[in-house]
Amino acid sequence: MVDPLNAWWSQQLVLCGWAFEPDPTSVEPVEAVERLSRLGIAERGELGWRLLEAFPPGLPDPQQQLAAFELLALAVAADWLPPTRARAWMLRLASTLQARYASLDEWLSALREARLEQGWVQGDEAFALASEALARLEHEECGITWGLLGDYLARCEAEPLWPEQETMRPWLPRALFSPLLVESPDHLRDWPDAAAWLGEAWQVHGRDDLIRVLLWLASQGHRYGWDLDVARLLEQDPPARQAWVTGLGDQRRYGEIVLEFIERGEPLEWAAWDWLRLIDLAYAGLALGWLEEIEAEHFATHACDLLTRRYSDWVALVQAYQRGRSLFEGRRHAGEPLAGELALLLYSPVTPWQAPLQELIGDAQRESSRIAIRAWRRDARHWVLALASVREPELLYRQGIPAEIPAARRRDAQRYLSETLGLFPDEGAAGLARYWLPAQSHHLNQLAADAAHNTLPPLVTAFGQPTAEAIRSREALKTCVRHAATIHMAEKYAFYLLMAGDGGDFDATALAGLAQALKSVLCHLYADSRRLLDAWAAWEAVLPEVPDDTLVHEIRWHRDDPGSCFHWLDWQQTAWQEPGPKPTLSRFTALSLTGPLNPGIWGEPQREGVFESEAAREWLDSHYGLHNAQELRDFLDFLLDAGDRQEYQINYAPYTLNRTRLEEEIAIFESGECAEEERHHLLRLRRVRDNDNRCNEVDMAAWDLAQTVDLAIAGRNLGWLDEPAFDDVLDRAVREAQRHYASWHGYAEGLYAGFAFFMGETSERETFLSDFREGLVAWLTGAPPLAGPWASLDYPGARPRHWAPLHIDTLTGDSKTLH
Repeated sequence: MVDPLNAWWSQQLVLCGWAFEPDPTSVEPVEAVERLSRLGIAERGELGWRLLEAFPPGLPDPQQQLAAFELLALAVAADWLPPTRARAWMLRLASTLQARYASLDEWLSALREARLEQGWVQGDEAFALASEALARLEHEECGITWGLLGDYLARCEAEPLWPEQETMRPWLPRALFSPLLVESPDHLRDWPDAAAWLGEAWQVHGRDDLIRVLLWLASQGHRYGWDLDVARLLEQDPPARQAWVTGLGDQRRYGEIVLEFIERGEPLEWAAWDWLRLIDLAYAGLALGWLEEIEAEHFATHACDLLTRRYSDWVALVQAYQRGRSLFEGRRHAGEPLAGELALLLYSPVTPWQAPLQELIGDAQRESSRIAIRAWRRDARHWVLALASVREPELLYRQGIPAEIPAARRRDAQRYLSETLGLFPDEGAAGLARYWLPAQSHHLNQLAADAAHNTLPPLVTAFGQPTAEAIRSREALKTCVRHAATIHMAEKYAFYLLMAGDGGDFDATALAGLAQALKSVLCHLYADSRRLLDAWAAWEAVLPEVPDDTLVHEIRWHRDDPGSCFHWLDWQQTAWQEPGPKPTLSRFTALSLTGPLNPGIWGEPQREGVFESEAAREWLDSHYGLHNAQELRDFLDFLLDAGDRQEYQINYAPYTLNRTRLEEEIAIFESGECAEEERHHLLRLRRVRDNDNRCNEVDMAAWDLAQTVDLAIAGRNLGWLDEPAFDDVLDRAVREAQRHYASWHGYAEGLYAGFAFFMGETSERETFLSDFREGLVAWLTGAPPLAGPWASLDYPGARPRHWAPLHIDTLTGDSKTLH
């Protein structure tokens, strides 16, 4: 039986210069492909655009509608469209013509008028003859007449023009680049130059590269830099904004467009630029066979998930995409959202975007994609990348499948580890433990709690007051009271951990274990990504690594952008495990007896590598004449039992009772030449005479105790003291500190008096004393907060005076301390 629609289709093809054939799709496949190519259609996406052009939002062009008959016939013949999909388009096309034209004569008349408007005067005889032939058949009621076609269409139900399966819906936004006509992509028919395009435009040359770029587009993309620029520009006045544009050089046009958006009050939103291209690249991977169908679908669905969370409808999505395109190309596109192809997508009666944007994907699809996207970032390495990327955004190109580290990057990492951190390969991954500083987090939490309750230590000390800037930094801590402080330390640790991995000299398995431990701690301390990022932003605002240049904008961007990798990490809690040892509160207090002599006592001392050990040995030799473990242990015993304080008591304190004898002694030494030891003795006699820095009034035991703990730490670093011996030294030092002093202020006075009294002859004495006083002020007041921990610690044996911090990232107290 003859299909009326096919027969009418064949009749219409006569108007396109075809010979009448009962089957309108009987062209040979090779010839069909060639004829499509001559019509400027090299792939199915362009075919989709041509079909859409036949159904514009306004009055259609009869010429384009006629061309659609030919395109559909060639597409079926070339095996680009299944007959069922072509039939759906033919039904829609025939119905549209039936609705607009009452007869074949009206349709033919509209075609003639359209051709005349386009200048078809000469050489149009074939069309005229075909029109006359069809009109004659119509009047003779031969073939499928206009009326018969109408009766047939009335009995037909509309069929889908586009793929409607649920699995295909995530690809619908890709119509912005290329409308999708069929369910199964094919490399040659859909995107013949996909591989070349990926290589040239994206430097993507295979599956692994593609996955990394897909994850980058989802989590950062170009919007990251644009959003940060805008965040800073909104805080600046017009002259500063213009200065910023001027400094952009070749990117000046980009800056001018940004300022234009700001001044015109346009929505400063362009994430669609990244997420729509994510769908496009996922489709390229599917067409090339680099991605499994389910993988590609998950990436596309993830993009749709993000798009539907950011945009209310298709118009908002297109406008955001156009703004992003404007910024990327440095050419204004944002005023064209309703023109050309975009208008077809938004308003054509046959647009693939018929369904509301918010109904694009179902809940089950969305959840499945979320599980899959998190799976790509399941390993703890992504925690390290995410944390470190806030300082080095390019790291997010390394998500997904690990890539080989370039040689230049490896050398830079090795140089950073050795020259900046002092971390060397011979220490192994265990050397990173000294950069895990839980005591620092305790200190910050305690200061924040005390600041919130206005119980911070007094700012006036015997050594002066902090600077105004340091005071502001301390007072600002009250804004952090609700945020656990570990992230402030942990993000730096993550960067060091990443650099250790990039350097290639440390065991990868051990580094992976440290990354897992880091993840474990953060998952326990912060319930979700938003709480972690809020905490990080709060602490960064008051304690920036570089003054006047914080990472707050970067951190808040990750908090607010739904695609940020922080929201897609594996946030599953595991057994509590820390990347390094955690001292008890009493141990931390004991270590803090070093005072400003050693400001780096935020964690348990660790065995150091060859280079650091050699430097420690040279220091012990040059300053104390110590050469081995036994000598160190003996000297520590001496410091605890007698120390420099005994020398003062024996050799200098008696002079305080006989001023005349003191003056005579000084005069004797001043009258002749002095050897080095005699010169030191003379200097100390003068200090006794002048009561320099209250040396005759203050107990200087703290000077010995600070040296004791400092030397014990060095001995522990060198392996000269084992843990029991180290514990014993600290316990004895704490007992002595309790016996001699009642507070950190008293201890500080003794430490400073001893430091000043026993200092050797040097032209830099006043500089050393000034620096030491500043250090003591900072330790006692907590201003600036990270100078030292005395302000957050109760003095050994003293009554507790601090408010309990709100968080669990604090040090455990011993059984005798109510804290």
